[in-house]
Amino acid sequence: MRPNSTLIFQLYTGREGLPVPGARVIVTNPTTGTSRTLTSDNSGKTPPLGVTAPDLSLSLAPDPSALPYSRYNARIEAAGYIPVTVTGIQVFAGVEAIEALELAPRPRGPEGDEDVVVIEGNALEQSVPRDPDSIPPDDRRAIQPRIQREVFIPEYITVHLGRPDNASAQNVTVPFPDYIKNVASSEIYPTWPENALRANILAQISFALNRVFTEWYRSRGYTFDITNNTAFDQYYVHGRNIFENISRLVDEIFNEYIRRKGALNPLFAQYCNGTTVTCNGLSQWGTVTLAENGYSPLNILKYYYGNDIEVVSTNNIQAITSSYPGTPLRQGSVNPSVRILERELNRIRRNYPAIPFISSVDDRFTQETTDAVIAFQKIFNLSPDGVVGSATWNRISYIYTAVTGLAELDGEQEPLPSDPPSGILRQGSRGELVKLAQYFLRVISKYYEAVRPISIDGIFGPNTTAAVRDFQSRFGLTVDGVIGPVTWNALYDVFMGIANTSGLVVPYPGTPLKEGSRGENVWLMQDYLRTLSEVYPIPVIRADGIFGPATREAVIAFQKIAGITPDGIIGPETWRRIVAARLL
Repeated sequence: MRPNSTLIFQLYTGREGLPVPGARVIVTNPTTGTSRTLTSDNSGKTPPLGVTAPDLSLSLAPDPSALPYSRYNARIEAAGYIPVTVTGIQVFAGVEAIEALELAPRPRGPEGDEDVVVIEGNALEQSVPRDPDSIPPDDRRAIQPRIQREVFIPEYITVHLGRPDNASAQNVTVPFPDYIKNVASSEIYPTWPENALRANILAQISFALNRVFTEWYRSRGYTFDITNNTAFDQYYVHGRNIFENISRLVDEIFNEYIRRKGALNPLFAQYCNGTTVTCNGLSQWGTVTLAENGYSPLNILKYYYGNDIEVVSTNNIQAITSSYPGTPLRQGSVNPSVRILERELNRIRRNYPAIPFISSVDDRFTQETTDAVIAFQKIFNLSPDGVVGSATWNRISYIYTAVTGLAELDGEQEPLPSDPPSGILRQGSRGELVKLAQYFLRVISKYYEAVRPISIDGIFGPNTTAAVRDFQSRFGLTVDGVIGPVTWNALYDVFMGIANTSGLVVPYPGTPLKEGSRGENVWLMQDYLRTLSEVYPIPVIRADGIFGPATREAVIAFQKIAGITPDGIIGPETWRRIVAARLL
């Protein structure tokens, strides 16, 4: 059978702040047993792989006797990262499937661990009644939900991967648009008419925003915003593949939602599949029929929720520093927003080098700007037309926030000790050691979605406790929220794994390194110099953590190239320049 669809892999780390090039992806068809090997480019993407899927007609009407999609498996391996095995990647006819994966840097130490993603069937095939107004019957924490003062699009949403009362289930914190893309890919079929897709996605956005707006779970003492249990909430499958057209639609409308006219809050938009499960809300399969009969997305929603609803948008998007200018920007545009656009694209280019450099950053949208926009759109699965509408503007802003978020970690300047600290920290602790632990956790949260982001203030409060518990759960430690020797060692190893793999700018340790110095900081500088020796005339050295004559000669060689006094000592300026050079 000839291929009738395509599958690509997009591999990144640091919340999309860094692509993972050179990854090896082995894709297997479990039906035939045949395999293909792909390699990611410098944007972290593989070439499209031609794949086969059942006839399109099977996905346009409910038929429990046949699946409308094929399944593929994959194994992803990249130097310095934990390997990932994915089973059940779903492929539909005529729609590009995208397996976008956040790869986690391998912690320092022996290899052996791997991550596993299992993609179950679509929620349309389930028969679980949804009761989103309910809470677990044994939950005694229920209180009147709080209400936010305004509707906003959160930068991240924390999802509990289980029932609300399942304390052993993991939480993951993911960008809000990525969450919606995952839910839409898990709950509806991407082959449906576009008006049906839009109506369903708007219902999904409104449902999630209502959970955030009312603090439905957080007001009850939970540490998450929503669950992935379909008896209570929306179906989210962590690590699953999404689809190109759903990704494009979400990027366009993720800041739109349904509300009653005259109301502030997003509508609590209940929905169900409409066949095996019915409800007082939207019928997912029913939207297909209505769309085929010419209904617009708004009229589909009015059919189910009443004529007194409206679809509105908000520019209060937490991850976006500059709002969309209101009209598309294209070649020939002259607008102050073009300067913002060009500045952000040039910064993103440092992490995604396939984007061409814009030599003149000003208010004019030139051919250089068009070329950079098209390259960005191709990398991030947008329509490559060179026009910056709301979808492209918002996506550029999200990626800019991701890449600068990694860079900002470098300025938080917590001196790195040569060995893991040994003091015991718990809720109520204060001081510099707490700051160091918070710095480790903050960095780790950028690379491991199971660890929530926290601020660095030197106070071990409830948020730090929750982040420690996240970390302990993710790495198989005793989950007690206390940082003792075992947790310190694990924090240190994971942090050093990130620093070595991703090129994180590790802050200067506070004391110079010179001949006779030993320890992790020496090892890190040796490893960086060894990498630089592949590009610059620097002697090749061994990374062993011992600052000997060979290391001194390598440092002097680098200092001469960088125009620094060649004394063979790694002080603050030499440290900064070595690390910066490694990132170029």
